[in-house]
Amino acid sequence: MHLFLSNDTTAPYATLLPDESRHCVRVLRMGVGDEVWVTSGDGVMCRARIADPDDKACTVEIVERQEDYGRRPFHLHLLVAPTKNTARIEWLVEKAVEIGVDRITPVICDHSERGTQKTDRLDRIALSAMKQSLKARRPEIDSPVRLTDFLKTPVEGGKFVCYCSGEERHTLRESYTPGTDATVLIGPEGDFSPREIAAALAAGFLPVTLGDSRLRTETAALYAVTALNFLNSL
Repeated sequence: MHLFLSNDTTAPYATLLPDESRHCVRVLRMGVGDEVWVTSGDGVMCRARIADPDDKACTVEIVERQEDYGRRPFHLHLLVAPTKNTARIEWLVEKAVEIGVDRITPVICDHSERGTQKTDRLDRIALSAMKQSLKARRPEIDSPVRLTDFLKTPVEGGKFVCYCSGEERHTLRESYTPGTDATVLIGPEGDFSPREIAAALAAGFLPVTLGDSRLRTETAALYAVTALNFLNSL
């Protein structure tokens, strides 16, 4: 079934958002009695039937409501340096959301290829990926933040920084405890600067390696997201 968004799924009836209504009624040509999935992005997933196929405000009747649908046992916050090619970071956001991530923050570093990142399009991509993969919780897409500023804020759970240099590093499997929240730092193509690595370690981040291959920023980020989800599935 198709998944659509509504601002409120608490009542017996819900109204799809305008864009969702148009897609449902005019593009997919769905009508009265057709079944759909509906969520407000807060973890509630509803099975519903179309009651009024208005292409501006489609009304559906909630048949079944599931709380905390597909809830994972941990919260994953990915901080990643924006790539020079915006298509690569957009690809990352799409795939990371499909696999499972709760929050994505573009982080500006000393060696960043891009000093800013527009997040409105990333948010739309994340929303589309959430719907495509039938998830009921909308991931957060933050405005860009400088790494040095982020490191001043308290972080709960496991904290990991992935970089290329240094010897005292372990794998995520060795460092991460399944079932606990995780925050992962992924740097730019030129890696974190020595002062950034020192600041991250001083803030309690554990140095981890993603293997012997030199990975692009978006590949490294997706590797980390995949590994943490896999470790929580064992």
